[in-house]
Amino acid sequence: MAHIREGIAEAKRDCFTLDNQGVLWFKNRLVVPKDMELRKKILGEAHESVLAMHPGSNKMYQDLKQRFWWTRMKREIAKYVSECHVCKRVKADHLKPAGMLHPLNIPAWKWEDIHMDFVVGLPRTQKGYDSIWVIIDRFTKSAHFIPVKTSYTAATYAELYIARIVSLHATKSLGTKLIHGSPYHPRTSGQVERVNQILEDMLRARVLTYSTKWDECLPLASLHITTATKRAWRWLLSRLVWEEVREHLRTGRTRRASYLRARFGNTSRRASEVYTGEPKKGTSQGKKVTRIEGGDR
Repeated sequence: MAHIREGIAEAKRDCFTLDNQGVLWFKNRLVVPKDMELRKKILGEAHESVLAMHPGSNKMYQDLKQRFWWTRMKREIAKYVSECHVCKRVKADHLKPAGMLHPLNIPAWKWEDIHMDFVVGLPRTQKGYDSIWVIIDRFTKSAHFIPVKTSYTAATYAELYIARIVSLHATKSLGTKLIHGSPYHPRTSGQVERVNQILEDMLRARVLTYSTKWDECLPLASLHITTATKRAWRWLLSRLVWEEVREHLRTGRTRRASYLRARFGNTSRRASEVYTGEPKKGTSQGKKVTRIEGGDR
């Protein structure tokens, strides 16, 4: 209130005026000071009196703003109405009950639980693409964006999934279990919707800045969204990748040992040099170990 009075004295606030009794006015509305008890009495009279009959926040604001003014007036009115116990008891809820919460199952391994969606209505490119197939792994938060056509059949999408997802991530799951998503559906998350928003913003900015085709920007968009994870997720992703490398090394050693046993057998003395999966310090190759198989020692 003090700074408003100073502004009036310096002729910097034309909308505020002082009358002969020193009462501050905002145009033709009375300025209410920052006195919570006074404001509470005004709100109670406008909401709980016999003539008011508990109006809603919008109706109450329209009535009060004709005579009173203070900062954050609409916000305080909405809070007052939302905390009214009488309104909570008598006013009916016109929304359908939400029902019980159905949380999503926690994925056990990468690329076993995925979300898919389509971004359609895009300008047709020279290759005929007019949509984007968005595939997100719920476990690692990795995303793939595949340019597609709206005329593709289910068989074509299956071939694309095998070529672009299964071949890269070596998914071993057989069979599928579909969970159909819809707006406000309790069994789907908003992760894919958020990724779609980020993807659209990135493509729009890239096309406006560099005048490139949107289908040429999808690999970089996938890289940026996949790597834009938190520190904990980066640590987890590194552990998952190293575990996959170790699994490949174990499979390679097993196959090599089986091959040597099948070729040389146990009748002659043969030495084979194989590598262990654990790398030595300062090298990218495992330690060399000499194994003697068969024959007299």
